[in-house]
Amino acid sequence: MIDQNPASGPAHPIVRRFDLSNRSALVTGGAMSIGAAIALGLAEAGADVAVQTARRVDEAMGLAGAVDSVVGDILRLGRVAGAIDADLAVPGAGRRMVEQAATILGKVDILVICASVQHRSPFDAVSDKDAARQFEINFAASIDLLQAAVPAMAARGWGRVLSIGSINQVRPEPQLAVYAALKAAQHNLIANLAKVHAADGVTLNTLSPGLVATERNRWRRKDADDWRRIQAEANPMGRAGDPEEMVGAALLLCSDAGRFITGVDLQAAGGAQL
Repeated sequence: MIDQNPASGPAHPIVRRFDLSNRSALVTGGAMSIGAAIALGLAEAGADVAVQTARRVDEAMGLAGAVDSVVGDILRLGRVAGAIDADLAVPGAGRRMVEQAATILGKVDILVICASVQHRSPFDAVSDKDAARQFEINFAASIDLLQAAVPAMAARGWGRVLSIGSINQVRPEPQLAVYAALKAAQHNLIANLAKVHAADGVTLNTLSPGLVATERNRWRRKDADDWRRIQAEANPMGRAGDPEEMVGAALLLCSDAGRFITGVDLQAAGGAQL
């Protein structure tokens, strides 16, 4: 947690650059893994945070109550926090989510788009249902969220949007063709809006992780030998990242420390893009 002086805020200039006191953030997919780590990191830097999840999905993964744990951790930091249960596959869910977050927090200064789904399958075996669900959650919902959140940021003269992309944008995975294509499309959208709002005090960027040990790929870690092989082949570092290793980059792109950075795709992938 950032050490703050109640009278003057963070004591050191370098800390002040990352200070998010009086800022409010909405983190989608924030109940676990990368989303949860970023939500907590923003709160540690001073932000109030609304955390979105789909509870039925959490329950199906054996992680019922995960969002409540994250919200509880944020509240214990002395921040305002709340959970939002929403299925991003439902049209209009993104807009309603921004409205809910503004009700909880007062406003949304920071939007972190982390929620996504992926279906591993050869491209010629991708079903219409799986393709449609990936499109709705991984791209259409982003349009909804951005249309709802960014105009208010621009009107206030300050805002941050961080889209969680994937190394698959530049390093395609044949089993994830639709997922990778939609992540690339999402970054293109972020870059377009970054140019539109560059003069408004609003930055929009993408943070693209490589192989990270998350709940989504927990099944791949059941075989220890296979997981070691996967890590060795994933990147020049020869290891998977940890969700907490995404937080530093996220804080840079969500604070005044990164105010001259917009439209980038920052790859936090252990060199996998090389």
